[in-house]
Amino acid sequence: MPESGGSASLRHGEIVRTLKILGIETSCDDTGVAVTIDGYQVISNRVSSQVEIHRPYGGVVPEIASRAHIENLLPLLIRCLAETDLSLPDLDAIAVTYGPGLAGCLLVGVSLAKALAYGLGKPLIGINHLEAHVYTPVLDRAPEEAPPFPHLSLLVSGGHTALYRVEDWNTLTLLGRTQDDAVGEAFDKVAKALGLGFPGGPIIQKRAEGFHGEWIEFPRPLLHQGYDFSFSGLKTAVVNYLREHHPDEDEITRITASFQRAAIDVLVKKTLRAADEQGLHHISLVGGVSANEPLRRALTAQGQARGYQIHLPDKKYSQDNGAMVAGLALHSLKKGRLADLSLNAKP
Repeated sequence: MPESGGSASLRHGEIVRTLKILGIETSCDDTGVAVTIDGYQVISNRVSSQVEIHRPYGGVVPEIASRAHIENLLPLLIRCLAETDLSLPDLDAIAVTYGPGLAGCLLVGVSLAKALAYGLGKPLIGINHLEAHVYTPVLDRAPEEAPPFPHLSLLVSGGHTALYRVEDWNTLTLLGRTQDDAVGEAFDKVAKALGLGFPGGPIIQKRAEGFHGEWIEFPRPLLHQGYDFSFSGLKTAVVNYLREHHPDEDEITRITASFQRAAIDVLVKKTLRAADEQGLHHISLVGGVSANEPLRRALTAQGQARGYQIHLPDKKYSQDNGAMVAGLALHSLKKGRLADLSLNAKP
């Protein structure tokens, strides 16, 4: 596919090219479309959430999510372009998440991206969903504010919990990951067991706010063992506690606060130990669960106390979104890492 040279502007007497990239994200239950300039400036970012659709089921239903993406994607694209005063030919490249994620959901985004790239004669860029999340702390920031390479990144979401050594934006070395439930999944399951609803993360955070009573000492699985995580045992401990007790509203608040405290304790302590042992002084926190305020505060406070610099994305970029896809795509474009029309979903 032919490459586009981008639009040109004058800076300090030199001609500088600006690259406008469209990003499409449909890996799970959020439909995201965005346009970025030069990988950092987000000029439009639209996300359509499916929380209300899936709430009655207590979790994401893949078939329903795929159909909702089909309904939402084109209207979001139209709104995105209208906000930027751009037309499709003004774009310099089309980027899309190809995986990991739900197969049917990914195919919706990939199919549209391929059609646009083919019809417009623009470069097509396939983006890994996890790498895109790792990129989020630089969105809407100056390039010099980005964490230097290498740095450590803790990715926490409903489907993933992992620690990465980030060598550059396209090279991540996996240090450890969850061996069972992701931390966001554990929040959802605990909230469901308590009858609090879906999604569990925001509900548990709100319920636990202001708790100052006696903590329940739930286990911290694998706390001192390597860089892998495990949250199934913590979730099971909460369920077993519920079987042995018949909690009233006050006790439910105590349970949510104690569970959240245990999960955050594991995440923060493992991350800081990894930073110590890897000799990395910059740490980023990314993914949907990075919007959890107690987690942000704990990692920032404990990290800074030990001399680390903590990099957090704006909360609007914690959730799945097209901006992270479009932003990261700039670096793939510069390296010539383009896809062709054989690009397919890789769940």
